[in-house]
Amino acid sequence: MRGSANSTGTTLTAGGATLAQLASNLSNAAARTVVDKTGLTGGYDMDLSFIPDATRPADVPTAADRPALYTALQEQLGLKLESAKGPVEVLVIDGAEKPVED
Repeated sequence: MRGSANSTGTTLTAGGATLAQLASNLSNAAARTVVDKTGLTGGYDMDLSFIPDATRPADVPTAADRPALYTALQEQLGLKLESAKGPVEVLVIDGAEKPVED
């Protein structure tokens, strides 16, 4: 899966990518964890162009031809993001120390 981002939007292009891979790539753009619950297997060719609203500074112009992420997923790929609560993996670091020289 290849992606490019600039001040006017983001484009994801994939050849033979799974929906789990798409979900993983969308987690950054959605500013939350995205989990594939479609049950679909196999690889798909995808082109997705959108504006990542959660990360776009207010003073940066947007491309009028690119919809928000949620709209783009539905219109361009026929997928829908649904907000839900669920378990999420968390890494807890109890402490850290500077390494010492041998």
